[in-house]
Amino acid sequence: MAEGIDWTQVGWIILGIMGLALVLALTLLALTYRNLRHIQVPPNADFFTTLRHIPFTLVVILDLLDLALDFLSAPVGWLILSYFGLERLRTLTVVESLIPGTQFIPTLTGAWLLAKAGVRLPEPTQLRRNSS
Repeated sequence: MAEGIDWTQVGWIILGIMGLALVLALTLLALTYRNLRHIQVPPNADFFTTLRHIPFTLVVILDLLDLALDFLSAPVGWLILSYFGLERLRTLTVVESLIPGTQFIPTLTGAWLLAKAGVRLPEPTQLRRNSS
């Protein structure tokens, strides 16, 4: 006879993953804090240019926080990005953290990899001007 899924055990596994992600994010933040304070991004940088100027550890920290805190990572990510002067990244971080089910997808890490590969997408303001 096949037994059903033990949802309590599944819940504990998910909580364990979330807890581990939180510990890893906070540890990485503590270890790289001094380097993160010295990020230099051009004043009028777009999203992808900003991503090209930040270290990989920051995007991993933000994705781990998203995994650990679910929708509560939105205000935490907003504060971290504001503190380091990376306002151009806040919108994607907040939107992604508020969409259910995307916490297991490292969205910002993927965007960082695309930016480092040289991908350039038009800014939304440019799209509106071209469509008129």
